[in-house]
Amino acid sequence: MVSKTDDIPASVPNCNVNTVDLVGETPDRKETTKAPHKDPCGHSVDTAVMNGGGAHNLSEESKQDGAGDTDGGEDSNEQEVIVIQDTGFTVKIQAPGTEPFDLQVSPQEMVQEIHQVLMDREDTCHRTCFSLQLDSNVLDNFAELKSIEGLQEGSLLKVVEEPYTVREARIHVRHIRDLLKGLDPSDAYNGVDCNSLSFLSVFTDGDLGDSGKRKKKGSELEQIDCTPPEHILPGSKERPLLPLQPQNKDWKPMQCLKVLTMSGWNPPPGNRKMHGDLMYLYMVTVEERHISITASTRGFYLNQSTTYTFNPKPANPSFLSHSLVELLSQISPAFKKNFTALQKKRVQRHPFERIATPFQVYSWTAPQVDHTMDCVRAEDAYTSRLGYEEHIPGQTRDWNEELQTTRELARKNLPDRLLRERAIFKVHSDFAAAATRGSMAVIDGNVMAINPGEETRMQMFIWNNIFFSLGFDVRDHYRELGGDAAAHAAPTNDLNGVRAYGAVDVEGLYTLGTVVVDYRGYRVTAQSIIPGILEREQEQSVIYGSIDFGKTVVSHGKYLELLEKTSRPLKVQRHNVLNEKDESMELCSSVECKGIIGNDGRHYILDLLRTFPPDLNFLPVEGEELSPESVRQGFPRQHRHRLACLRQELIEAFVEHRYLLFMKMAALQLMQQKANKESKLATLTENSIPGAAVPALPSTETPDASAESSETSTETLTDANSDAVQTETTSTSDAPQPAATEATTTEAAPKTEPMTETDSSATTTTNASQATPIEDNVVPTVTTNGPLVPFATAIQNGECESPLEGKAEDIIPGLAQAKELAESLAAEDGSGIDPKSREVVLNACKAVGSISNTSFDIRFNPDIFSPGVRFPEDSADDIQKQKQLLKDAGAFMVSCQIPSLVKDCLDHSALPMDGATLTEALHQRGINVRYLGNVLAFVDQTPAKAQLEHFYRIGISELITRCAKHIFKTYLQGVELSALSAAVSHFLNCFLSSFDAVAHLPADELVSRRKNRKRRNRVPGGGDNTAWACLTPSELWKNIVSEAQSYYHFTLHCENADQVVEKYGLQKITLLREISIKAGIQILIKEYNFDSRHKPAFTEEDILNIFPVVKHVNPKASDAFHFFQSGQAKVQQGYLKEGCELINEALNLFNNVYGAMHVEICACLRLLARLNYIMGDHHEALSNQQKAVLMSERVLGVEHPNTIQEYMHLALYCFANGQLSTALKLLYRARYLMLMVCGEDHPEMALLDSNIGLVLHGVMEYDLSLRFLENSLAINSKYHGPRSLKVALSHHLVARVYESKAEFRSALQQEKEGYTIYKNQLGEAHEKTKESSEYLKYLTQQAVALQRTMNEIYKNGSNASIMPLKFTAPSMASVLEQLNIINGIIFIPLSQKDLENLKAEVQRRQQLQESGKSVEDLTVDGPLELEDKIPMDVNVN
Repeated sequence: MVSKTDDIPASVPNCNVNTVDLVGETPDRKETTKAPHKDPCGHSVDTAVMNGGGAHNLSEESKQDGAGDTDGGEDSNEQEVIVIQDTGFTVKIQAPGTEPFDLQVSPQEMVQEIHQVLMDREDTCHRTCFSLQLDSNVLDNFAELKSIEGLQEGSLLKVVEEPYTVREARIHVRHIRDLLKGLDPSDAYNGVDCNSLSFLSVFTDGDLGDSGKRKKKGSELEQIDCTPPEHILPGSKERPLLPLQPQNKDWKPMQCLKVLTMSGWNPPPGNRKMHGDLMYLYMVTVEERHISITASTRGFYLNQSTTYTFNPKPANPSFLSHSLVELLSQISPAFKKNFTALQKKRVQRHPFERIATPFQVYSWTAPQVDHTMDCVRAEDAYTSRLGYEEHIPGQTRDWNEELQTTRELARKNLPDRLLRERAIFKVHSDFAAAATRGSMAVIDGNVMAINPGEETRMQMFIWNNIFFSLGFDVRDHYRELGGDAAAHAAPTNDLNGVRAYGAVDVEGLYTLGTVVVDYRGYRVTAQSIIPGILEREQEQSVIYGSIDFGKTVVSHGKYLELLEKTSRPLKVQRHNVLNEKDESMELCSSVECKGIIGNDGRHYILDLLRTFPPDLNFLPVEGEELSPESVRQGFPRQHRHRLACLRQELIEAFVEHRYLLFMKMAALQLMQQKANKESKLATLTENSIPGAAVPALPSTETPDASAESSETSTETLTDANSDAVQTETTSTSDAPQPAATEATTTEAAPKTEPMTETDSSATTTTNASQATPIEDNVVPTVTTNGPLVPFATAIQNGECESPLEGKAEDIIPGLAQAKELAESLAAEDGSGIDPKSREVVLNACKAVGSISNTSFDIRFNPDIFSPGVRFPEDSADDIQKQKQLLKDAGAFMVSCQIPSLVKDCLDHSALPMDGATLTEALHQRGINVRYLGNVLAFVDQTPAKAQLEHFYRIGISELITRCAKHIFKTYLQGVELSALSAAVSHFLNCFLSSFDAVAHLPADELVSRRKNRKRRNRVPGGGDNTAWACLTPSELWKNIVSEAQSYYHFTLHCENADQVVEKYGLQKITLLREISIKAGIQILIKEYNFDSRHKPAFTEEDILNIFPVVKHVNPKASDAFHFFQSGQAKVQQGYLKEGCELINEALNLFNNVYGAMHVEICACLRLLARLNYIMGDHHEALSNQQKAVLMSERVLGVEHPNTIQEYMHLALYCFANGQLSTALKLLYRARYLMLMVCGEDHPEMALLDSNIGLVLHGVMEYDLSLRFLENSLAINSKYHGPRSLKVALSHHLVARVYESKAEFRSALQQEKEGYTIYKNQLGEAHEKTKESSEYLKYLTQQAVALQRTMNEIYKNGSNASIMPLKFTAPSMASVLEQLNIINGIIFIPLSQKDLENLKAEVQRRQQLQESGKSVEDLTVDGPLELEDKIPMDVNVN
């Protein structure tokens, strides 16, 4: 699974919307590939969320997509995707005191899942301590339903109350507390227990699913109030904060109890224990009755204790009840009434509003929430509760053991892999939560250090079996690498290494669970503990690598063998280094990478901070000259530390670029030889076919490619894919064996045809994209139905000078022969090939820096330029080559990747909206954020700078907030806890407020006021804890400017916030959002007056909390991902129904692995909704998109750019369902969020405003509609250029509104503009031009008729005979049609001829398939682009 995906933070937004894509939005594609998130619970979601609808089991060995384990000669051609839908069945449940009810279950579920359903149902939610019995036999909680004898359709399961234990009583009280808090959002605001916010229901008035039936909204047009709030109208400068979190009327608390807490009489004394007392509770009812309750083995009853006297005897009446709810309902009428109402409301909420997210999401704003008395919360805070599983034996969890054993689970077939991935994911999310909690406890001073005698920054901690260390250079370990700056960067580099090795997933090689937490200015690294490491000295433990940066080095055969398997996918070259005795040691990683065998016998690697090679642009080395491209850009530059590495994505793109170059060179040389060699070549190609390795099909194993060949093969190309989603490959053979299939190779021979689908030239593309991991926009050429389909041009990353832009073969005729030559060399070790041809490959290999002379194979030595590492004399040549390769990679970054990013932004295939999406766009192309200054400088010099204004603005805002964050980090370290809120508010005032009085005075008083009088005379303490109060706005901005210069090498021209706003067009509210998210600040949601010159914008009361910012690995669901891609491929081939089924299946598998909530599930749902919509099932589209919106809000955040896009899609489907006012509310919400996140001047705003304008046009609000459409026209003209087709469409939309207003002259003027664009761009004969011309004629007639009528009136006065004019209100159908067009969905009716062509195409594919290509051999290895032939969903550009 090596994939760049892993590097992507969980929250990646996809922001490019205007590109043709499978079902119309690159977003889908990008995101799925990327982010790691959870999905809705397929079927069972609407009833009760069971364990992620894991219901659908897949046939035992459905190794779809060849992701099965690669058993040597097993027939990989037969791996069809066979999905057996496991039929669910219905059982009856009989609970005490309720009518029996039916429950749909699946054979895969465990009995425990039925327990969960019952604890969630309105009528049984108050029970926790019960067993399920079938014919008086108690069912085992952990048994699968299919394994229970006698359980079948219609069986009756009885709910039987069981006696309590202390543990069960505690669980019961906790569950009742959760039910009482069912609608209370405070946990989401406080960022606890994986709760997060969602506001969709505020705008849809509850669940959308039934609103269609509830009332038909289409008929009551007149009653819709369409006027948006003032701040949403185009041109408004107001950016209020309060609407970000609208008040949900359901959250008004319904009080059931005043107090529920543990009694001070706990625990029961011995004599009472022997009467069955487990614990005592104290409560105050709404009626002010104070009661004391005993929890006993038989249930709960009132006792006679009071606050000061202990009398455990039962009161009279004692109301003994098995459930606390039943007991309280008898005592307190108010409880009974409110609890029932509360549960009704709770159950009505969409399950996705309630399910926990896999990782905690924090909100940067919150209202003032009342702090209530809560015994469970209080108890949790002071006990070492580590999640619900605390009740497991042994109390604390052995994290390392859990993390490693889940990796060791079987992965032979699909059910095994699902189980394994689910376990890995679950342990990972639990570990991340525990590590975060521990890191906060460490910084808050609540954990004892294991070396308490040392100074604070050198301390290390162990809590809950996790090891914590701080990001400081403690023992001058990093002195030569940049001291504290290096110590701060090392943990994130290490995490990237852990992620990369984890993705390769080599059996027998283990990494540590690693989480990096930034909190209150400190960086904490949390790691699982290698068994036995604490008992011995590090020197004895390390048997591979170096503990002193290369002075002493050891190696170990087993480690070399394990690391060799990672060498190809990670592009790490095996190399020798000298140790202190000048002996040569062989390594297959950087020297810092240490190998330690734990007491459990596992081979661990740690300190992976140099997994990827150094970035020479930021590592000046004496005597080394960089390539001219880098030098021209002012490199090398001094960086804070010497740990700057290239990103994995860059390495992949670079190797891919080199492969194209390699092919091109070989092709050109072959062409020179060709003239006098025709005959030889012909025989050569024939020879090469039988065992030829086709590098293009990653991860499909075939028996005929021999193992040796795979070792030397050309296929380095397949590296990334080799394990892109296929964890098994790597474990069974070091390198993926290339698939040898005649179909592709033979097809390569004829050079005459242009690239048809089957033309193997497509393989080139793949090789090109060989390395591109799943998320990259590059799409390898494999598809699921037979033929290879040529996808995105080979050069995905827009390598600018790349020789092969476009269709490779059309440019270089010799390319196919070159390919065959390379393949045959690899397949036959070159024996049957004439020396001249071999020389061709040798020259090409040399030219591109391949480490092999007979095949293309680029790998990097990560130790080059590491201070202190010495290499043996005999490898001097190699080292020289490696140095050159690194210089080339650095040049590739500045001359190709940065320009390609800017180009993508220019043509809107990348559309960042905020800092996070910008960072993601950089990372996808392998550009580190330290290049941000360069990227901005590049934009500055671009001729089309005006069309990149949005990008430039987001870049500047990101640069400023990152500089501010760097300063804030050190600023916070000097603040004592009691002054934290004052210090944070003071910093924000200096950063954003226009108020510039002597800002530190009030802060000083605050500090001194807090200290009591006796201490007032003391000189400010040892650490001068008031130093923070001396910061002034001008000093802070000076620091920001100098930080921008020294870190990003970018010159900012500004001395305060107001100048920044004016010069760069930023918004203070956007800067506030960015800095709060980056620094983990939570502020009070209210309107802030940043521009007041008389008082500061923030007071200490406005700072509510400081949250941790957490980085961790996101484990992937590889099989689900395969299904998802196969589904996309089917959709692309026009098989919508089959595609839909596969994507539904992917949804089930995602649910199975991730649970119900995850970013990837969100992408899956969005695609499903789009498919439903295209196939005409608008209601289903609405339901799926609603889930996608809820999930995006919960998992990514309520104002994340992805969430904004989900809102827009949902609005379209609402409109199609006739819910006009809801559609408008959703669009207004999306516009508000976009204004807040990036302001009005953004290309995406044009699309949003077109949507709003069209809907308003449909409800006959013409003036309002014009305001939005004209704004959209202005933005489109600015960003797409005045001659773009998008602008022509905008003109047309504006003209239609003028026509409805009967202002024909204005309408004509607008339509003429559109017509001119169509004529110039598409020509007179084009359909669009003709349509526009027709419309112009129609408008002219209308204008003439109107004029006649007016003349008639003037002439004849009131008795004129007036012809009725057509004032047409637009039909809903026509509005919907326009909405579809602007959102990139075009329904094209296929003619008879098209259908025949389609049939022929399908037959051809089937024949091809029979000739030995299995469908699954060709499974996609990347999301696919839509073919032009079957347009269903295109984006107009």
